[in-house]
Amino acid sequence: MRVIHYTIGKEMIEDIKKSCQVMAEGGVILYPTDTIWGLGCDATNPDAVRKVYEIKQRADSKAMLVLVDSAVKVDFYVDEVPSVAWDLIELADKPMTIIYSGARNLAQNLLAEDGSVGIRVTSEDFSRQLCQRFRKAIVSTSANISGQPSPANFSEISEEIKSLVDYVVTYRQNEMSRPKPSSIIKLDKGGVIKIIRE
Repeated sequence: MRVIHYTIGKEMIEDIKKSCQVMAEGGVILYPTDTIWGLGCDATNPDAVRKVYEIKQRADSKAMLVLVDSAVKVDFYVDEVPSVAWDLIELADKPMTIIYSGARNLAQNLLAEDGSVGIRVTSEDFSRQLCQRFRKAIVSTSANISGQPSPANFSEISEEIKSLVDYVVTYRQNEMSRPKPSSIIKLDKGGVIKIIRE
């Protein structure tokens, strides 16, 4: 049993190493998150963000969310985090994306027209360690062409998407679970909460 865990651990470490290398060079990865499989890239690199929009065939007037590995990192990407955000993050019992006003230190073409950004603190093993090692926010958007259904697991991702990314993570490819997208909450600077998706 120990050998199996070691093999999985080694495979995951290699995937993380390779993913970080690809993203550092401005590439796009296909990877498992705390919800569904996603397309990811360096959230601070506008050229990499543009590539993700091109792969999804989506207008860049639509914003994309980012993943970070700890609540502390949110502060770096938001001008003023409402104090209620910390309680929401701490009490969340399922993946939750919070949309914050006044985004900073991120690629401009990633943000909504009003300058807001959706950030999720991931607790899933792979994406958390990936964010930790990359040391920057990572784009996370469903691995599908815009308008098509979001794939619940790796087996549902189209060959077209797989062929357009620079690296496909092998970790968790065989899992057949059907996770749901995260809940989405919008917070304005005064801390007013608006539920976008439960």
